[in-house]
Amino acid sequence: MEGRTLDEKKKILFVCTGNICRSPSAEGVALHLIAQAGLADRFEVDSAGTHGYHVGEAPDPRSVKTAAKRGYDLRPLRARKLEIADFQRFDLLLAMDRGHLDIMHRLSPEVYRPKLGLFMQYARRFDLDEVPDPYYGGEAGFDAVLDYCEDAVAGLIETFGARGT
Repeated sequence: MEGRTLDEKKKILFVCTGNICRSPSAEGVALHLIAQAGLADRFEVDSAGTHGYHVGEAPDPRSVKTAAKRGYDLRPLRARKLEIADFQRFDLLLAMDRGHLDIMHRLSPEVYRPKLGLFMQYARRFDLDEVPDPYYGGEAGFDAVLDYCEDAVAGLIETFGARGT
C-alpha cells in the first residue's frame, strides 16, 4: 500500500542562501506553531543554505532578536549547507526565493525534483512568491520575514497537519 502511515512524519526543509536569516526563521516559526498545534508527531523540520558561508554559526542576531519578540527561539539553531542527501531525506524542500529554487533544481537528482517548491506557495494571506532577504535592510525586513513565515507555516500545517495526509 502506498501513502503515508499515521506514524510517519512529514519532513520539510526550508532553504535560503546562508541559513542565517530566512530559513532558520521559517524553521523556528514551524517548530513553535507545530508544537502549539499539538502536531509535533506529524512533522520534522530543518533548514539549510545553498551556500556554506555561515556553517556552524547561529542565526543572524537581528533574526534572533525579532523572533524572540514573537516568542520564537532561534538561538539553538546552527547554519548548515544543503547536502545531496537532503533531497532523499526530506519530503518537501522549500526555497525562500526563485534563485534558491534554481540552485536546488541544478543540485537535485532528477527523481527528487518534484519535492522542490517555493515556501510562499503555502501562504494564505500574502500573495508573494518569495520571502525577501532582510540581510542588508533594516529591522522592518526581519519583521516582514516573520509575517511571511507565520503565514506560510500556517498553510503547511493546514495542508499536512491532518492525520493520514
